Order: sequence, then structure tokens, then C-alpha cells
Amino acid sequence: MDCIFCKIVAGELPSTKLYEDEEMVVFQDIAPAAPVHYLAIPKAHIPGVDGITGENSAVAAHIFEKIAALTAEKGITDYRVVSNVGEQAGQTVRHLHFHILAGRLGGPLY
Repeated sequence: MDCIFCKIVAGELPSTKLYEDEEMVVFQDIAPAAPVHYLAIPKAHIPGVDGITGENSAVAAHIFEKIAALTAEKGITDYRVVSNVGEQAGQTVRHLHFHILAGRLGGPLY
């Protein structure tokens, strides 16, 4: 598989990891769009939000629990969590991921 996030999970590509457990990884985005810009991804390859099913939805809930814990631990109280679905929506890596953005006032998404 030629998925950059799967390669990060496998340790084939470097990343600045902030959190990791059996199901997920959180790391710093290499092209930050805000002063704080993390990516939270499942270790299992799920193509996007449109790939969440009854069989794998527990990992999405786990990711959101850890996002809340990690931001609280870092003292981040105001942040966005964004997931793009599909190329026209800006999804450049077809692996489920959530952008955690903070550190400056953001405008409306649309």
C-alpha cells in the first residue's frame, strides 16, 4: 500500500509523535495551517469518514476521546477538529485523519 499515513504508522517515515497507543497515533502536521496543528489517525487503514462502519466505529470514538484528553493535557481549550472527505473537499491522503487546529482565531469553514 502506498499510503503515507500507513508508512508513518509502520515507522517507515518519520513523524513527531505526541501520542500513540494500540489503535491510533497523533503527530504534528508537517505543513501546519495554524500555530497548533496535529493529525490524529487510526493505525488501521480506513479511507476516510465515509469508510467508518459499525465494525470500525469504535476507533473513531477512541480517537475523539484521546483528542479531548491530549488537548486538555496541553492546556488547549479552544480548537477545531476537521476531517475532509474526498479530493474536492481537500482530502489529500485517503486515510482517515482528523486535523486538530488551535492557536489563532479561525474563520468560518464556508
